[in-house]
Amino acid sequence: MLGFLTRRLLATIPVMAIVAVLVFSMLRMTPGDPASIIAGASATAADVAGIREKLGLDRPIVAQFGIWVANLLSGDLGESFFFKKTVASLIADRIEPTLALATLTMILSIAVAVPLGVLAAYRQGTWVDRVVMGLSVLGFSVPVFVIGYGLIYVFAIELAWLPVQGYQRLSEGFWGFLQRLVLPSLTLSVIYVALIARITRTSVLEVLGEDYIRTARAKGLPNAAVLMRHALRNAAVPIVTVIGIGVALLIGGVVVTESVYSIPGLGRLTVDAVLARDYPTVQAVILLFSLVYVLLNLLVDVAYTFLDPRIRY
Repeated sequence: MLGFLTRRLLATIPVMAIVAVLVFSMLRMTPGDPASIIAGASATAADVAGIREKLGLDRPIVAQFGIWVANLLSGDLGESFFFKKTVASLIADRIEPTLALATLTMILSIAVAVPLGVLAAYRQGTWVDRVVMGLSVLGFSVPVFVIGYGLIYVFAIELAWLPVQGYQRLSEGFWGFLQRLVLPSLTLSVIYVALIARITRTSVLEVLGEDYIRTARAKGLPNAAVLMRHALRNAAVPIVTVIGIGVALLIGGVVVTESVYSIPGLGRLTVDAVLARDYPTVQAVILLFSLVYVLLNLLVDVAYTFLDPRIRY
């Protein structure tokens, strides 16, 4: 196991290097000049040239990349063009809302989707199965922002049960913190409930016909014990896999959801930075998202060994 972890961590280095090159290159190839945005519409060409020189954008692309990589390796993420703060401090300020939203979304999704998938598999072909699968298709089909605005209209405007938008930090009170995360988490969890429920149903159906399931039923075990202790446990590997893959969707969903609900997280920071052509901020945030995704996939691979004793690295 230690050798496997070492190999995977070493393999992360070229992956992150490729991501760094791609992000840096794509940002420079996109239309728009950060210096022009900072200078404003009334600025002269000399003003724009002065800002470009100050930001180091007048240097060759290769030189800019070398300076950025050298600073990155020394732990310096750079200074934001737009926010006039270090990128590290920006990420530190914005990471709590995103972590809170992502954590609550995944907890809610797993808690709802796994039992629904197991129930649909157990009741295969009945109206319960059709309803669960129909809701899954609906969850995939409706865009996140449409779900968000629909929930805002019903629960925040019509019923006035929850705040419309905004975020309150955990240090300022747990109840206000939770209130402002309910609607964003519900919005973001719809697609994950649909995804995990479908995979859970398919995986559980595959094992329900196995000999050990028939043996468990022949021994007189209750259906709940058969489903949860034997069927779900042996179907856990593909379910955990899709949960890990869902993190990629979660990153994209966070960007949209934080914009809809005006949550000052990393997703909203990414949107603002892209619109302002804030190269250092966009580069750092995308690298962070990529690293989190790689590490979570490593955790999923490690989890396989605990879920299925036959898997060894």
